[in-house]
Amino acid sequence: MLNRDFLVFLFFLVLSGAFWLSMTLDETTDREYPVAVILTNVPENAVITTDMADTIHLVLRDKGMTLMTYWLGKGIAPATFNFSKYASTEHLKGTITSVDIQKAITKNLHGSTKIVSMKPERLEFYFNYGQKKEVPVRLTGRMDPAGSYYLASTKIEPSTVAVYASQRLLDSLKSVTARIDITNYEDTVIKVIPLTRRTGVKCVPAEVKVTLCPDILTEQTIEVPITAVGLPPDKILRTFPGKVEVSFNVGASIFRQIHPEQFTVEANYNDIVAKPSEKCTLKLIASPQTVQNARLVNTQVDYLIEQR
Repeated sequence: MLNRDFLVFLFFLVLSGAFWLSMTLDETTDREYPVAVILTNVPENAVITTDMADTIHLVLRDKGMTLMTYWLGKGIAPATFNFSKYASTEHLKGTITSVDIQKAITKNLHGSTKIVSMKPERLEFYFNYGQKKEVPVRLTGRMDPAGSYYLASTKIEPSTVAVYASQRLLDSLKSVTARIDITNYEDTVIKVIPLTRRTGVKCVPAEVKVTLCPDILTEQTIEVPITAVGLPPDKILRTFPGKVEVSFNVGASIFRQIHPEQFTVEANYNDIVAKPSEKCTLKLIASPQTVQNARLVNTQVDYLIEQR
């Protein structure tokens, strides 16, 4: 008895579902569909520097049964556009209007189907005929290591790329950029980064390998000779002591590459004469680019000016 009641229930459930489906498919409704876009007959000597969108998203209106055929079949055929019809050799740009897009798509639709909306509403592509320029790659973004570490070295491979664009853009381009944002790292980081895209510009390759090498910072000191400057020919300036300590921060792996002759500490005779004092003031004039926060441990020392 239970099985019979269940079969009756199932029969009426299927019947009502079929009735609902029939009613639904007979109603006019809107549905979204993707349509592929293809640019045809591109000349061999033309380089597309910015591709146009490869898909248009349509909202179509028709009876449900008709719209279903687009899903049950192979979808809507791709919309094709001939390069030569839309390419402007003067502006090195092609523009396909919404009217042309609708014409290309409508011919692949049923007669009763209406296009309600589409995105994008127009298509653009940029090209040139092989003009290119080699430019360096520059990194942008945040590359902050953890805590007591600093960024010791950066490597970009390749360091230069070929850029295809209009001659006007090529003349103005000095570099291309790759953005990387990474913080709080202690070990070497290797990432493949896409180059920043710019309309009308094609980079080959379109991505670069970036290697970031952090190193731990240590505080070190080194004794540097004091150099007297601004002396008249008949004067001698002696300082006591003749050397002064310079403190700085440097990566642990390169400390042994730091030498006193890479620093310059000066005692200026003209400053002493202008403001006489028991001690002369020292200035740190130069330090290696590989060190940070270089500073004098003592900024003043005893001195003696002698006649030659």
